[in-house]
Amino acid sequence: QVQLVESGGDLVQAGGSLRLSCAASGIALGINVRGWYRQAPGKQRELVAIVSRSGSTNYADSVKGRFTLSRDAVKNTMYLQMNSLKPEDTAVYYCNVRRSSDGFDYWGQGTQVTVSS
Repeated sequence: QVQLVESGGDLVQAGGSLRLSCAASGIALGINVRGWYRQAPGKQRELVAIVSRSGSTNYADSVKGRFTLSRDAVKNTMYLQMNSLKPEDTAVYYCNVRRSSDGFDYWGQGTQVTVSS
């Protein structure tokens, strides 16, 4: 059965760094559209970074130059390296994998990132 488990969220000061992990089982990250999303208090869930079927990675304008999405094929794990963190990055971060056969979205449980001023 498909399972996505995020980890790595923490409390960090502005300007600091964190690396989030998404361990996937039951589905291969490398052959499916995948990405990271976040949801801040009182706001809708928004796209942070996404990898298309072609392997092209796109980032939200708000995180370009600061965040990097990567993958370890052997471990079937996706990462989000976050540098130069800002208070506005505070949110619950979710990993997502879209099943290519029918477009069904799988979601992790989320991990909390809090950036203090």
